[in-house]
Amino acid sequence: MSAPDLAPSVAALPTGWTAHEPTGDDVEDLVRLLRRHEKQARGWPGADSEQVAADVTGRGAAMRTHWLVRDAEGTARAWVSCHDRAAGRVLVGVTVDPDLAPDLAEPVAAYAFALAERISADIARDRGLAATQMDSGAFEDDERQDRWLKAAGFRLVRTWWQMERPVRPQEATEHPRPREGVEVRRVRRDDAVGLPEEEDLRAVHAILEESFADHFNNYRETFEEFLTRLRADPGHRWDHWWLAEVDGQPAGALVGTTVTGRLDEEGNPVPDGSYVEYIGVHSSARGRGVAKALLWTVIADAAARGRNRVGLEVDAQSPTRADGLYTSLGWETVYVTESWHKDVPASAG
Repeated sequence: MSAPDLAPSVAALPTGWTAHEPTGDDVEDLVRLLRRHEKQARGWPGADSEQVAADVTGRGAAMRTHWLVRDAEGTARAWVSCHDRAAGRVLVGVTVDPDLAPDLAEPVAAYAFALAERISADIARDRGLAATQMDSGAFEDDERQDRWLKAAGFRLVRTWWQMERPVRPQEATEHPRPREGVEVRRVRRDDAVGLPEEEDLRAVHAILEESFADHFNNYRETFEEFLTRLRADPGHRWDHWWLAEVDGQPAGALVGTTVTGRLDEEGNPVPDGSYVEYIGVHSSARGRGVAKALLWTVIADAAARGRNRVGLEVDAQSPTRADGLYTSLGWETVYVTESWHKDVPASAG
């Protein structure tokens, strides 16, 4: 399948370059491309084959569209990824090889962003929407990516602190107990089939939807969309889902993932870690220490598994100042990312 047609006056690839939908055979080229970008823009690479394969050919592929750009010699030079995240929102990733000379990188970036816009407009059309939001990211101080985002019509709307906390082995047992009336437990499992009980999963979804309702750029997901998206992550584990109950009623939830397969700058394996994908507390239970109890639970779990860290993301402009809680429990910012948005009309029917 060929890439969607783009007017040459808008953007075009250099002579002899091609764009195609990647397959499993392209995964390692994509990983190497992404790692070169991460090292240049952030200071160290973090991409791994398992995550890229999941997005391109695995469970996560169903809601994603990818295009790989190769130069005339066949080297992978750019990657466009569009994730149909929710009704009215497309997550856009554009990665351009940092080894490209500027006279090549500039037109390739223009082509990649134009292609991403065309794909996003088609997604809006297929969903029956009048328009959609393109939501793209960048590492802080990546001047090249920022320049391309601005040229493509995006605006910087938010910054995010990417935080980590080291975990000590003794924290598997040495940690504060929840306040009176607060109990944290894993989602219940049906022993006959090994899957979580739907009642608990729906409670997690409901709590997170309510707790994030007034957060920046929140888009509501159906229960089915929520489960499908999280299960597509290769780090997904059902035993990383927790519910907090206050006086016997579900009041807080934490969904964690396993971080595996990461390599350091020299290509050596990094020990596994845990990551807090979501944490939320129902408004009726705030002030009862629920969030702290959930965080200590994931810390203790990571320690019991022999992991060395727990990561999470924080909205740097959040009015709730959630970073204060995380900092008080030992989290520190290791790098900063940005969100850039652009609204585009749907393609013609």
